[in-house]
Amino acid sequence: QVQLVESGGGLVQAGGSLRLSCAASGRTFSTYAMGWFRQAPGKERDVVATIGWNGVRTWYADSVKGRFTISRDNAKNTVYLEMNSLKPEDTAVYYCATERIRFGLGFPTADFDSWGQGTQVTVSS
Repeated sequence: QVQLVESGGGLVQAGGSLRLSCAASGRTFSTYAMGWFRQAPGKERDVVATIGWNGVRTWYADSVKGRFTISRDNAKNTVYLEMNSLKPEDTAVYYCATERIRFGLGFPTADFDSWGQGTQVTVSS
């Protein structure tokens, strides 16, 4: 079983930046695709960005393209989400997750089966 711990959330003004981190343990991190998801109050959890097991392939939701960047450091068992030009509508709890199968490409429709506890991101207008 994998353990995921997110960090880096907080309160920021619109236009600001945050960098989220997700540290993984208990699974061979470098062989699993990873994803960042978010859930705003009263809404369903949505996929924000994903990255394949080797970091070659990435995918972004239209709402964050050009503003967010997902990356991974397999030596540190960590995946990051760099968020720039933040908007109030980015306010949500952000979660990281691993794809269920090894060597996945991290398609947004893939089966992500392990989740962290989440980190709150609040963007004020």
